Amino acid sequence: MSSTSVDQGAVLERPPRGSKPLNYLNISHGLRSWLLTVDHKRIGILYLISVTLFFFLGGAMAVGIRLELASPQGDLLAAETYNKLFTMHGVVMVFFFLIPSIPAVFGNFLVPMMIGARDVAFPKLNLLSWYVFITGGTLTLIAMVAGGVDTGWTFYAPYSTTYANGWVVLTGVGIFITGFSSILTGLNFIVTIHKMRAPGLTWFKLPLFIWSHYATALIMILGTPVIAITVLLVAVERLFRIGIFDPALGGDPVLFQHLFWFYSHPAVYIMILPSMGVMSELVTCFSRKRVFGYKFIAFSSLAIAVLGFLVWGHHMFVSSQSIYAGMVFSVLSMLVAIPSAVKAFNWTATLYKGSVSYQAPMIYAFGFLGLFLIGGLTGLFLSTLGTDVHLHDTYFVVAHFHFIMVGGAIMGYLGAIHFWWPKMTGRMYSEGWARFAALVIFIGFYLTFFPQFVVGYLGMPRRYHVYPEEFQILNVLSTAGASILGAGYLIPMVYLMVSLFKGKKASPNPWDAKGLEWQTPSPPPTENFPVTPVVTENPYNYPGMEDERDREADREHAPASA
Repeated sequence: MSSTSVDQGAVLERPPRGSKPLNYLNISHGLRSWLLTVDHKRIGILYLISVTLFFFLGGAMAVGIRLELASPQGDLLAAETYNKLFTMHGVVMVFFFLIPSIPAVFGNFLVPMMIGARDVAFPKLNLLSWYVFITGGTLTLIAMVAGGVDTGWTFYAPYSTTYANGWVVLTGVGIFITGFSSILTGLNFIVTIHKMRAPGLTWFKLPLFIWSHYATALIMILGTPVIAITVLLVAVERLFRIGIFDPALGGDPVLFQHLFWFYSHPAVYIMILPSMGVMSELVTCFSRKRVFGYKFIAFSSLAIAVLGFLVWGHHMFVSSQSIYAGMVFSVLSMLVAIPSAVKAFNWTATLYKGSVSYQAPMIYAFGFLGLFLIGGLTGLFLSTLGTDVHLHDTYFVVAHFHFIMVGGAIMGYLGAIHFWWPKMTGRMYSEGWARFAALVIFIGFYLTFFPQFVVGYLGMPRRYHVYPEEFQILNVLSTAGASILGAGYLIPMVYLMVSLFKGKKASPNPWDAKGLEWQTPSPPPTENFPVTPVVTENPYNYPGMEDERDREADREHAPASA
């Protein structure tokens, strides 16, 4: 967040008496005005609606999985149906919710506003990316309705290329097309951040949200073509019987794993880096302090993006990969923990002696810190050869993955929604309900996934729909937690929808936050800023803390009273 010398009178220009202020929501009406819009804010809202639908679709599949696992006999679903259910849950959640959630929704909405620009560099390309996303999602949904796919979201060959009976090719084509949406979005972000910053907004005055999206965009552009080609090669082998991954045709199944994880591990950071950017904004705003170690946090985003491309082999310790290669990948995987820890320590240092307020977005930030810490520490077990051999393909991996992805990414996503909702809609939501929902989600999440660490360590493999009775108690706990978690996700849907019609009108800056996006009305006008802002101050320059520090210094240097 940057403080600026913006002419407030010009930016918050008042409309003539009696007229309704024009903004990006009411400047035009009708379905056509939304479907043909090139306004980055409206495109962000289109993404918000789309990924929310995919989220609840994937969530409904998770309900089916947990209901099946409530009893050990496999008496609710047939094995084939269960295989399709967890595969489609993974495909929908990873490719159609987690990856696009924060970059496509909040990146589109906020990146131009945070850098003082009118729009992204290529507005039409931005709209095209949404249509590409919808096209890929539609094809994947058609595949699901037609019969589904049962390969697991990892599409491991030769099962996916030879033996699976589902709609592998159509699902793969849907994911292949969706990948271009990520590439176009990443390209737009990089060019926009390089070329369209407001006067005075140098690289080290950028909000950390922008740094995290810049790093994310690099991964999108460099990594996404690899998974697109990999999925395409699966389709080529399946359709034309050309030996690429199937050993019976002269292919190499381990090659698939190399290509898949070369993208899919960095893709973890496509999901988590934007969430980290959100955390930086929340922690500084609700502690009323400048972020501790700004440059370290900024460069740690780039370090995560670079190191993320070097660690894919830790997913393949048991794949017949060389033991020496495994040792190298193990060390490199440990290195990724360093920039991640830099962020966590710096956020904690920012909170220290801060004027912390516990509003709903900040509660999600605390939730993120707790869940991401556990997710990160348990990742060390999986990047160590000896323990990974024991834990590989067990529920320990499922728990770790969800602590990072759901706990980290979704906590960031919900924190972002609650933080920028007043800016996006011009309405406030019920703070009490928002705090209650955050608490329910946190409790539900822990109860769902923490028992899975235990049951995984004890040896329960993932992707099995029957299991020994000794694991039932832990699975019942997990299913009960999923019920609470599901209710927790529904509560925000209700009070956010209510706020659209009955919520109190939001001021331009309801949180007293720093940053260009807070210096324009809520909701913003189409052009974002009536006049181009000029940035003159460092980011996160909260004057209250400076005054407090000055008072402390005065007290320290004041002569002792009699």
